[in-house]
Formats: sequence, structure tokens, C-alpha cells
Amino acid sequence: MIELLFPNLRLEQFWKATIDTLYMAGLAGTATFVLGLLIGTVLFLTSPGQLLANRLVYGALSLATNIFRSIPFIILIVLLIPVTRFLVGRMLGVNAALPALVVGAAPFYARLVEIAFREVSKGVIEATRSMGGGIGTIIFKVLIPEAGPGLASGLTVTLISLVGYTAMAGVIGAGGLGHLAYLEGFQRNNGDVTLAATGMVLVIVFAIQFVGDLATRKLDKR
Repeated sequence: MIELLFPNLRLEQFWKATIDTLYMAGLAGTATFVLGLLIGTVLFLTSPGQLLANRLVYGALSLATNIFRSIPFIILIVLLIPVTRFLVGRMLGVNAALPALVVGAAPFYARLVEIAFREVSKGVIEATRSMGGGIGTIIFKVLIPEAGPGLASGLTVTLISLVGYTAMAGVIGAGGLGHLAYLEGFQRNNGDVTLAATGMVLVIVFAIQFVGDLATRKLDKR
């Protein structure tokens, strides 16, 4: 049946491309979550009117965040080639795509983290401070738990964007479903291969959205 519908699709190659896409999105997503949470927390705490308000730090970090999240991803990959070569030792393959994926997605998630933290009631933060709670207590026992649904939904959006980024990275040799769709599908005029790769990308995106929605509902205590 599969041979009839997709005569030019080689299953071994297809599954390897799927695993490569999951590998890139999973590893880059984990690094993006950690880095984005860190940057978003600093952005929130140093913003005007907050606990560690510092105009210089907030302005510099905010500018850097805006710059990196504004650069089109395909251009960012090219700009980061020297950094990729330094970190990974090569510019092709799934590992070579990771630095650009993280640099492209982390600033985007950091802004979503900052927005989620702004939704936390100032009264809860002030109450924690009045009871002697330090910065660590406010971050780990107030901000993150209270902003949990926003952090989860923001991570879902970011992961879905990352899947799209991996497809773009595949066009310039990173591997994965984007590479398969472009090289084996488009360039060799095998429409069935492009269709199969696109279908699998949609399956991955729908699965991420389903799990993300589930996590958001679990964390939402309202």
C-alpha cells in the first residue's frame, strides 16, 4: 500500500529523517527552555518597577533579545557558521544545526517567559517579600508555579516553531525531514517524498500541540 501511494519513498531514509528532526527539535527545545527561562527571568526582574530594576541591564538584554529574535532563521544560520564551526567542528549535519536553533528560539521563548511572569499578581509577590522571601523563593515558589500555564503554552509555541526551523535548516544540509523534502522530493521531482515528509512534520506539530495543551490544562489551577 505504501509502495503504491509513495513509490519513490525509501522507508529507512524516511524514518532516519524523522528521528533526525525529533533529535534536533528535542535537544534544541531543552536548551531553549533552560536558556529562555533564565533570560526571561532576568528580563522580568530587572524591568522597571520590579525587584532588581536596572535600566542598563534590562535595556542591553532587551535589545539583544529583540535583535536575535528578529533575524530571519535562514540568515541566522549563515551568520552563525563561524560559531557553529568553533563549537561543533563542522557546518553540516544535525549537530551543526543546534547552535542556530537555540540562538534563534531562546530569545523568542524568553519574551514569552517575561510576559507570563508579568501576569503574576504583584500582591502575591509583595506578600512573599513581606514574609521574608528572597529572590530565590520568589522565582521558584511564586513566579514559576503561578506562571506555569503561560510557560507551558509558550514552550508549546516555541517547540512548534523549532520544528519549522529544523525544516529550514535541512535545506542547507542539517538533515531531517526538511532535507529529505528538499533534496529527495523537490530537487528530484519526487512529489510523493515531499508529501510524506510534510505529513510527518504535521504529525509532529499536532503531537506537540496536544501534549502542550494537556500540560497547560494540568498546570492551570483556576
